[in-house]
Amino acid sequence: MDVDLTAAYDRCRELHRRHGRTYYLATRLLPAWKRRHVHALYGFTRYADEIVDRTEDLPPAERAARLDDWSARFLAGLGGAQVDDPLLPAVLHTIAVFDLDRADFASFLRSMAMDLTVTAYPTYDDLLDYMEGSAAVIGTMMLPILGSSDPAAAREPARQLGLAFQLTNFIRDVAEDLARGRTYLPDEDLAKFDVTRDDLFAAAARGRATPRIRDLVEYEVSRAQTHYEAAAPGVTLLAPASQACMRTAYALYGGILDEVAAQGYDVFTRRALVPRRRRMAVAGRALLTPAGTPVVVPGPAQMPGR
Repeated sequence: MDVDLTAAYDRCRELHRRHGRTYYLATRLLPAWKRRHVHALYGFTRYADEIVDRTEDLPPAERAARLDDWSARFLAGLGGAQVDDPLLPAVLHTIAVFDLDRADFASFLRSMAMDLTVTAYPTYDDLLDYMEGSAAVIGTMMLPILGSSDPAAAREPARQLGLAFQLTNFIRDVAEDLARGRTYLPDEDLAKFDVTRDDLFAAAARGRATPRIRDLVEYEVSRAQTHYEAAAPGVTLLAPASQACMRTAYALYGGILDEVAAQGYDVFTRRALVPRRRRMAVAGRALLTPAGTPVVVPGPAQMPGR
């Protein structure tokens, strides 16, 4: 591997280590040769997300232009052009090694562009359309790297796991997303619980949720759990060497929902985090769990040590 490619993989790994602690820990349980490819996919998605979310001081047109420029360089690289970029060479190499579906990457970039103009989603179907690119395709990108005894059967659970992880993030990060002017809780759900966007802003300002908001969040947690349930069979379909990694990621992201439930579904008092000691314990158990053992769907009843 040449120096530029090595540096690109190192850049992706550093982005992963710095910004994706839960997933980074899980990735360390993979065989070493697979890790760099997972880092490359994370780096690609994270860098695009930072163009959207870390340039808020710029005019919308300039933010869109930056995303368009980076997307164009990526697409040119897919076409065989030399790419001058700190991380894209690693992504392009990973795509080539595993012959990843280019349409998944186009779908992802479409959803990133939506974040520049869309601030709310009327229905859950509308949100699912966004998450198809921002989450479901991440599962299908990952599947060839993880390997599977039955890729066709594992595909839908992989998509569902992407949706489950993203919904978990949306639930945990309501206040953070509000600060960016966006809500990922569908308008129809807010109406169902008689919650307005102004109610969410008020809760964020005082650092405490109202009973109606707590009921809304509990509803969203139960929705996320249905995606975890649909994803569960896919873990045992993965290559044995990849199961500890995804078993850990599954348990730790699900553990965020446990923490949300433990704080009474109030996502404004503090950001729900799985304690480090518990993260390490989960990873250790995953390493000792025989391949093929079913995963436990997350839920308040399964909260360890409570």
